[in-house]
Amino acid sequence: QVQLVESGGGLVQAGGSLRLSCAASRNIFSINAMGWYRQAPGKQRELVATITSGGSTNYADSVKGRFTISRDNAKNTVYLQMNSLKPEDTAVYYCYALFILSNYWGQGTQVTVSS
Repeated sequence: QVQLVESGGGLVQAGGSLRLSCAASRNIFSINAMGWYRQAPGKQRELVATITSGGSTNYADSVKGRFTISRDNAKNTVYLQMNSLKPEDTAVYYCYALFILSNYWGQGTQVTVSS
């Protein structure tokens, strides 16, 4: 079992930055992969970025060059640094973890980008 707690969402103007954090209840070195998804009103949940236990990263095309995912194993925390934010980045952002073939989700944190 893995519990995930997100923080760092909020309201920001277009062009601004936010950093999301996802704290896990267990040593993240043991977790196969972690990442972030987002869901905007009326849209399906979509992948934003992932990072494996080995440090490999993957990004949605829409956020490449603007968002950076990273992990701090000592703090059992994964981060999503979001720069050059756009109104279309507005969504609820969910942290997820893949652990022993099961997916775990956080409660979500709202990110709102005003134009």
